[in-house]
Amino acid sequence: MSFDTPDILLNLIKIGIVLGLILNVTPIMVWVERRGSALIQDRPGPNRIGPLGLIQAMADAAKFILKEDLVPAQAHKVLYNLAPMFGLIPAVTTCAAIPFARGFTIPDAFTYNGVIGALLVAGAVANFLFGVIALRVTAHFGAKPGATRFNQWIGKIVGVALIATAPVLFGLFAWFRSVGSVAMPLGLGGRYFEPIIADVSIGILLIFALSSLGVYGLATAGWASANKFSMIGAVRASAQMISYELALTLSAVGVLMSAGTLQLTEVVYRQSGTFVLFDMIPLPAWNVFPMFVGFIVFWVASFAETNRLPFDFAEAEAEIVAGYHTEYSSMKFALFFMAEYMAMGTISALMATLFLGGWDVPYWNEPATFVGFLASFGAFLAKTTFFLMVFVWVRWTVPRLKYDLLMKLGWKVFLPLALLNMVIVAILIPLGWI
Repeated sequence: MSFDTPDILLNLIKIGIVLGLILNVTPIMVWVERRGSALIQDRPGPNRIGPLGLIQAMADAAKFILKEDLVPAQAHKVLYNLAPMFGLIPAVTTCAAIPFARGFTIPDAFTYNGVIGALLVAGAVANFLFGVIALRVTAHFGAKPGATRFNQWIGKIVGVALIATAPVLFGLFAWFRSVGSVAMPLGLGGRYFEPIIADVSIGILLIFALSSLGVYGLATAGWASANKFSMIGAVRASAQMISYELALTLSAVGVLMSAGTLQLTEVVYRQSGTFVLFDMIPLPAWNVFPMFVGFIVFWVASFAETNRLPFDFAEAEAEIVAGYHTEYSSMKFALFFMAEYMAMGTISALMATLFLGGWDVPYWNEPATFVGFLASFGAFLAKTTFFLMVFVWVRWTVPRLKYDLLMKLGWKVFLPLALLNMVIVAILIPLGWI
């Protein structure tokens, strides 16, 4: 495989898109979770920082950056400091094997239109406003006790960098509008853009392997903190994730049996088109219909894998303070916080890919053009967002289960159901129903 300049540039674009999505899951979902919980509980919610509290996440980020970082005297300092990264890295890298849109052939020339101009202007205005807000928030929290010069400089650099990009985007808008059309630079014209970072033949296996590493971050944090509540939370997290990973993995085996491959791009292509139910109702050929049992098992097990209610025993406040991250503060705590929401985003994207056709737009054959790319990308985001909304809804409506019931559900209910789903798929495939 050759690695010339266009290939390297296309790979960097893919990495930028995926990182932009996964890193923005946390601030967006924090706002959605706060507003959603307020709606469910009939209260206002965040409404002071920006319209509808939209900039609350930036204030939270500044608060975490500028807070004092405390380390327990008895903690194993090396592992204590590394544990948040052990939890964050698997959450970030797992999404590399998930296709997020329909591939398309890059045109030889890029033509200006009103949509592109509006996006450039909106990006310039947004960057300028966010930069000003970042500087003001940094100045406010930087005056608090415990704030370090290093953290203040981080906030200032981010604010200045955002403001500096605004005139660049405005200049790009004016120049592009004047020339009208630009030849695709660096030999990108005619290249095929496949919207996935690592389109490997063992895609689903790679995802499960990387996601299973996240438990090491929780276990390391609990042990290195030298705190009994942290240790209990770490043991709970380890037992819970190991128990539900089995049901989660087996529930996806039916999809792989149907597709005949571990490559997620092929799994998505196999779900394109429609099938007719009872010779009357045309439905999308998504795996959720013939493998509904496996879909439910995968969906419920995802709550346990991400330590979300009703399965958040690893950090149950009423029982073990805050579990494995009891002794963490400042940005180290924020990294655990980010890892949880990133894992939610990744598992939601994986559910959309395995069971809801991924980027497939129902009842439409997406063309291999930029329009098809945008439409399929929007469909993928809509399906992923649906599962993220359910995470929020369940957290604020379903109470926490007892720990023994959690383990019984994993081993005595969901594991047999996952095996049953495999049997059903094995019967339906020879009959030609899948």
